[in-house]
Amino acid sequence: MRRLILVLFGLVIMAGSFGAFAAEKPKSIIHVVTLYWKDGTTDAQKKAVLDGIEKMGKEIPGITRVWLKPVKVQGQYPVKQPGGEMKIFPVTDAFVIEFRDEQSFKAYADHPAHEEWERIYTEARGRSVTSDITN
Repeated sequence: MRRLILVLFGLVIMAGSFGAFAAEKPKSIIHVVTLYWKDGTTDAQKKAVLDGIEKMGKEIPGITRVWLKPVKVQGQYPVKQPGGEMKIFPVTDAFVIEFRDEQSFKAYADHPAHEEWERIYTEARGRSVTSDITN
């Protein structure tokens, strides 16, 4: 009987553990940006862009997390050059900003800290693609 109780207890523990491995589906919004830098963009300019994202995370209500160090970035952007030829630019960087909810995400666009950062960012950014994702 004791052995049966221990086996049943073990099964209950295991069943509960499997539920813990289920993926969470948060209601936050993640703002995913992939990009390449303009030719000639300096390391100092890149750092200013990333520092600016971190600063926005402290100043803009509703930003809950930022990710600033890409591990793997895929893709490329073909860009028509003035002479008509196509030049392929590899995507080199990415960052993510997480917002608590849709209201926070919408408020971010017009926030003074975002407008200030955007001036720095557009000077350095070659091209970017943004995806905004939620559940």
